[in-house]
Amino acid sequence: MRVEDMMDLVRTAAADDDPRSGLAAAARLRQELERVEAVQVRRARARGLTWEQIAGPLGVTRQAVHRKYGGRGLLGRRQ
Repeated sequence: MRVEDMMDLVRTAAADDDPRSGLAAAARLRQELERVEAVQVRRARARGLTWEQIAGPLGVTRQAVHRKYGGRGLLGRRQ
């Protein structure tokens, strides 16, 4: 998704008078952010970063990031 498209969703989520439109925009943003996070975690692992090194910038524990990405094949391979 282009940055401009994401910014449009942010504006809609924050300012739309219709809560349904705002909620739909927030849900789409959450999906896109999850995709971006998964891509970055995959890149980090491919470059040899540990789960702890990945967890820090995300503000979670290494166990949490490993649980989310490490054992369910979300990175395209099992870690």
